[in-house]
Amino acid sequence: MRSLAGLAVIVAAASVYLYLLSTHLPPGPTQLQPGSEQAGEAVQEYRLKFPSDLDSLRELAKMLKFYKTENYNYVLLLFCSAYLYKQSFAIPGSSFLNMLGGAIFGPWEGLMLACLLATFGSTFCFLLSSAFGKQYVVHFFPEKVDLLQRKVDENRSSLFFFLLFLRFFPMTPNWFLNITCPVLNIPISIFFFSVLIGLIPYNFICVRTGSILSQISSLDDIFSWGTLAQLLAIALMALLPGALIKHYSRAHLKVDGIDSNGTSQMEISQDKKRR
Repeated sequence: MRSLAGLAVIVAAASVYLYLLSTHLPPGPTQLQPGSEQAGEAVQEYRLKFPSDLDSLRELAKMLKFYKTENYNYVLLLFCSAYLYKQSFAIPGSSFLNMLGGAIFGPWEGLMLACLLATFGSTFCFLLSSAFGKQYVVHFFPEKVDLLQRKVDENRSSLFFFLLFLRFFPMTPNWFLNITCPVLNIPISIFFFSVLIGLIPYNFICVRTGSILSQISSLDDIFSWGTLAQLLAIALMALLPGALIKHYSRAHLKVDGIDSNGTSQMEISQDKKRR
């Protein structure tokens, strides 16, 4: 109970901080965009919230890009705080924040931010799980933890590449890996760099997609040769490191028996027999 109380205090403090940061906005830009006489008022009245679909993503990105013209540091602090909040407390939705980063900061700055924030946020989640949640992870996910423990033990000699494989091919959700690795006794240094490198393709896809979406104003733009060429380049860049890791895994890693949900085929067959 003491560990739950400590975690609740941290979550509450972080939530209050993020709420105050998102509601106490500094003055908006003084120069309005052409044809938007009410733009300054719209910035002040807009309620900041996590994007849940592409429409809300584009609306939020448009507002923050305009707001960034005179309040770059505030927008950067707000984006970093929101990203770390989601990652630290294993809240799904990082893909929308990656796309938002690409739309606001551009493809390269957005990619750098996404990689660093995903790594530090995942590490904070690792530390929180290590300090407060080990027993609860084992209690609520005993079979998945046992399976991952066996796979970690089998791949102990190539542990870093095994973790890279799990990040490139998310057979287990990233948030679950973040809270489980302390239970599996994964060294934090190996965990840190496996996240930093392993999520680059995923972050690259999301950030570049967000950057492209922010430039699209109609359906015709989606099917333009320029947009299609960019999307093809994104796909090729993301597939290359995954193909290399997969080739390495066939020769050096033992990953048989894990499906896309992090469960083994043996467990599935046993469940069918029980039914």
